[in-house]
Amino acid sequence: MPGSDERYKIDKERLPGGVREQLAFEFYEARAPARESSTERLGTFQDNLRAPIHRWFKYPAGFSYRLIEALIDDQGLVPGNWILDPFVGCGTTAVVAKERGINSVGIEAHPFVWWVARVKCFWEYDMSSLHRSMIRLIHQLHQARWDEAGTVDKYPALVHKCYSPANLQKLDFIWEIIYQLDCPDEERDFFLLALTDTLRTASRAGAGWPYIAPSKYHEKQERDALEAFCQQVQVMYRDLLEVQGRRHAQSECLLLQMDARDPYPVGPESIDLAVTSPPYLNNYDYADRTRLEMYFLGWARSWRDITEQVRDRLIIAATTQIRRSAFPDHPLSDEVREVSPRVYAELSDRIHQLEERRRHKGGKKSYDLMVAGYFNDMLQVLKQVYRVLKKGSEFVLVLGDSAPYGVHIPTEEYLGELGLGVGFREYRIQPLRTRGEKWGHNPQRHKVMLKESLLTLFK
Repeated sequence: MPGSDERYKIDKERLPGGVREQLAFEFYEARAPARESSTERLGTFQDNLRAPIHRWFKYPAGFSYRLIEALIDDQGLVPGNWILDPFVGCGTTAVVAKERGINSVGIEAHPFVWWVARVKCFWEYDMSSLHRSMIRLIHQLHQARWDEAGTVDKYPALVHKCYSPANLQKLDFIWEIIYQLDCPDEERDFFLLALTDTLRTASRAGAGWPYIAPSKYHEKQERDALEAFCQQVQVMYRDLLEVQGRRHAQSECLLLQMDARDPYPVGPESIDLAVTSPPYLNNYDYADRTRLEMYFLGWARSWRDITEQVRDRLIIAATTQIRRSAFPDHPLSDEVREVSPRVYAELSDRIHQLEERRRHKGGKKSYDLMVAGYFNDMLQVLKQVYRVLKKGSEFVLVLGDSAPYGVHIPTEEYLGELGLGVGFREYRIQPLRTRGEKWGHNPQRHKVMLKESLLTLFK
């Protein structure tokens, strides 16, 4: 079994106390088999599927909310402290911080995912008004004739492939009723997020993550859209009641739609803890992950729209973001060399290997430039986080290494070394789990064993 390798055993005694307790679960034992029903998986999205608020949008490009809880406890954060997540995604860190009464700053460049986080982090509803609007909405959905609603010709082909004509018309009908409803804008966003989550629940296509697979091979049982939506919106309402009842204290929750590489509008040495899970260097197209939702809601209508509105705004982590003409002959930046000559030398060698292997591969994927661009970008993130962290504070990252074309890139080690170069005094790496076993049957895939780790940088 891949997990039996000595390199991937976890030294739990060196982990922060709260995190160490989470790692007691069997899922993180190197030799323990993964359990399909386990909900206690610190570095995965599984916990969030059942947790109030977190489950409002199923976006498994992240970590468990339990990690944030453990870090807050371990660091002794209290109301008045500040936590930063430079890749906040759909808001896991911000939701936990808000429930605990901790101030938070979340940064997200993906406009749609930022909107999801904003809706999940707004709890200041007039609950009586929200309940009345919800009852009116559900009543109208059951009383009106959905089959006499507007045309669905406006949707791109991908959307049509994911639903039967009747179910797509129901989804469009829900969308129209939401926009016709007389209610405050924040309530309308609440209902729209419930509809957004319904899109994959009601689909007949293989609509799991990361990509939509509208083919006969991946087809599943379609669920009635009206039923799924009405259930989801009521679950979300109950979640609000639950978190409001146990919320510790009032706090500030700042969600900024901006590039994590740019200067943060946060004072120097003002943050008590930074934690994030940045894009993995594994050619995952984070823009394509939400194509179904953006197409349905009218945020985009084409691959070009997705590129211009999302893909071009994100740090480089996929070959779909690469335009080879935009890179110089030596793609790794001089700033990387200035910060860490060793990392620059090793990365340059690996980038050269990837450039050579690319010439002999059928797809000719630009992994060489993807790797260079990733570390160029992440160095800017490290500099920004270092600037705003208080002395003695920590920056915790959930990371995965990679091996494009079989060339291993120890992402966590290189980012740790770059962290030292920007000023952090030390770093620690703790493996969480092995990755990639499910692809072992693919003869085209490399055989390098990969892992997911916690990288902690100490200021």
